[in-house]
Amino acid sequence: MQSVVIAGYARSPFHLANKGALARVRPDDLAAQVIGGLIARTGVEPADIEDLIVGCAFPEGEQGLNVARLIGQIAGLPQSVGGITVNRFCGSSMSAIHIAMGQIAVGAGEVFICAGIESMSRVPMSGFNPLPNPALAKATAAYIGMGDTAENVATQYQISRGEQEALAVGSQKKAAAARDSGKLSDEIVPIETKGGTVSEDGTIRAETTAEGLAGLKPAFDANGTVTAGTSSPLTDGASAVLVTTEDYARAHGLPILARIKSVAISGCAPETMGLGPILSSQKALERAGISAADLDVVELNEAFASQALACIRDLGLDTAKVNIDGGAIAIGHPLGATGARIVGKAASLLKREGGRYALASQCIGGGQGIATVLEAVE
Repeated sequence: MQSVVIAGYARSPFHLANKGALARVRPDDLAAQVIGGLIARTGVEPADIEDLIVGCAFPEGEQGLNVARLIGQIAGLPQSVGGITVNRFCGSSMSAIHIAMGQIAVGAGEVFICAGIESMSRVPMSGFNPLPNPALAKATAAYIGMGDTAENVATQYQISRGEQEALAVGSQKKAAAARDSGKLSDEIVPIETKGGTVSEDGTIRAETTAEGLAGLKPAFDANGTVTAGTSSPLTDGASAVLVTTEDYARAHGLPILARIKSVAISGCAPETMGLGPILSSQKALERAGISAADLDVVELNEAFASQALACIRDLGLDTAKVNIDGGAIAIGHPLGATGARIVGKAASLLKREGGRYALASQCIGGGQGIATVLEAVE
């Protein structure tokens, strides 16, 4: 099989839904600006792009229809470039990368843009008109609230509120340090809005302390341990990565960040969906022929502190290598955009830190996990 590489990564600033600087920006316009920025930064020839694959967790309203094709038109891509929208909830844009890899493997193109978009301001969680199947809802936890799953994981793994708050404080401090040292600026495409240019994340709270988090009320269960401070915030944002064959990237002088070594998908119980990264990561590591001890970089999506801690524990991850520049509790989690962000980030960190192997993994609402193993390219 041809070697497949990440040849570019870009994202918008991430901002709090409903009250942040991107709340009045249409998601299709937001994603189009990010894709335009990615093309400009990498210098890829737009006419060579086979397909624009866009992940979106709730593809309705302004991010509805086949939003990928519409985003491509807004971004000014040639009419020859296709567009497909994919939905695996939080794993949508990582699935977009996996789809591109599969297309390359069967000889159906050499160049793909894999992107993700979610405006949690303009399209609510669960969409505008959720219609659960009554029989399924009665018999299973298929429609369980995500906060309830975080409480379930905390109970099952006996993860204390203090442990969750320590992870959250660490995430905020790492993200603030990365922002303040300029380590996030290279990945961010400034977004033009009616209110001006937005060039920095609006989700990071550097002032977060353990004492402050200890004063918050439980968010989902009055007797629980999960609070707003130990949960990823509702977020608006877009991300994109350029996926190509290694031969194409080298022939066209593209900035190769990492090679995709292996990928995996797994299912798990919906009521403990946060454990999804465990099996998917184990499968991806086995397919890559490595172990967790071989990893130099880990991007593990922090949907909730409790589930991130459970996954770190079961996978035996070195916490010093997990979310080096902060995780989703600080940076935000625009559902459909997170997968491309953490794969692109992991690839960028491999390049920046000089490591050999990286893992990007995340849990998925409804009970799934997704993982991607990356390898440095010399």
